Amino acid sequence: MKYIIDHDYHIHSQLSSCSQNPEQNNERILQYAKENGLKRIVLTDHYWDEAVPGASNWYRPQGFTNISQALPLPQADGIEFLFGCETELDKNLTLGIPPERYDDFDFIVIPTTHTHMVGFTISAEDAGNPEAKAAQWVNRLDAVLNMKLPFEKVGIAHLLCESLNIIELVSNEDMELLFTKAAQLGCGIELNQDDLVYFDATADSYLRPFRIAKECGCKFFLGSDAHSPARWQYTRGLFERAIDLLELSETDKFHF
Repeated sequence: MKYIIDHDYHIHSQLSSCSQNPEQNNERILQYAKENGLKRIVLTDHYWDEAVPGASNWYRPQGFTNISQALPLPQADGIEFLFGCETELDKNLTLGIPPERYDDFDFIVIPTTHTHMVGFTISAEDAGNPEAKAAQWVNRLDAVLNMKLPFEKVGIAHLLCESLNIIELVSNEDMELLFTKAAQLGCGIELNQDDLVYFDATADSYLRPFRIAKECGCKFFLGSDAHSPARWQYTRGLFERAIDLLELSETDKFHF
């Protein structure tokens, strides 16, 4: 059976510093799920816990005290609205969520490609070097996969989140090693809306990491990464296109 669009596991609210859109509230997010026939959605505001030293100025206000203001989440018949987070990995490979917080979340999204945060997630020297950034793509994902995490409820966010020329510098062999490990650990690989915006001529290059991940046995989840309601205008179409091009079936779906 073809992969069914019945969930969205990466959604931000006004509590995320990069949103702060009053229209992006719990009720509007739940309405989005109703309008699109989704059975499961997860709130994943940006998060760096107060107990973990080293937060950037941007992340410092994004502690548990802030994002837990969303609770309790509204519910609706036939829809699970779950509490998650999108934490962060800094340039020292420190993760912004401590083990004692794992049980506070239904789902944990971990990005390894936020290298636009120069000085926090990547050094200024590496940020200006495509080869170094490609090496960091490998090293950062490998670091997460070597952590003691509850991988059964962990999703690796937006694999690309980089210019195509950086991804093209990452070898198939490196990707195969990483995705084989990810499949064995049982974490999810995200099909992020931002990663799915490409022209037909470049589709194969953009989808290469996902094709390799599929061949390695990885399971996939969908994430709009919405920061405002306007974001959802193109979400379903982008998901449908990627599902068709990757020939995904229900057996390729990540469950937690």
